[in-house]
Amino acid sequence: MSTRPAPEPLLIACALGIERLALRLGDRGGAGGPVVVLRTGMGPRAAERAVTRALADPALTDAAVLATGFCAGLAPGMHPGDLVVAEETRHPDGSTPCDGTELLVKELTRAVPGRTVHTGPLTGADHVVRGPERSELLATGAIAADMESAATLLSAGRTGARPVAAVRVVVDAPEHELVRIGTVRGGISAFRVLRSILPTFYEWHRNVLLPRR
Repeated sequence: MSTRPAPEPLLIACALGIERLALRLGDRGGAGGPVVVLRTGMGPRAAERAVTRALADPALTDAAVLATGFCAGLAPGMHPGDLVVAEETRHPDGSTPCDGTELLVKELTRAVPGRTVHTGPLTGADHVVRGPERSELLATGAIAADMESAATLLSAGRTGARPVAAVRVVVDAPEHELVRIGTVRGGISAFRVLRSILPTFYEWHRNVLLPRR
């Protein structure tokens, strides 16, 4: 009988049904262990509740956690379909450093050639970021914003030491705001990118060091 330990699970958290659909339509092969795609609902409080509840399941006690979905790009020159790999996520209660950032950048560049991959701090918000607020957040050093990633990783860290990361797809940016014509086209582009990057999450999961308790 094999004594090899069972592979640790991977929890992939997203907020919206459309994001979960994109992930479900992605390539499901190549996972290094059990994978759970969790739809948390919108907003930091919903993300905190859903992730805390999910990680209370004994089957997910040691799960690595990756937050994904769409985001607002903050920097001029960003486009829908660009990717953001967080070096850290920022929350009013503190920041959470991310694991395996360089690996994710490498794998995403390979998976979606031609798409720009941005790295830097990803800041949390409790509402959709619009207009001048983008410049204000950019001035803090953040390159993108969303409502769930920071709360997801903070909640994951509170339940125990584990690898965490956040990868987001830009759905709107300073020159491509949601209220403008072209939103549908930008949304389709972001959806297609999110659908294509699931294998990179598996590669991250296989290679990042999983701490043991």
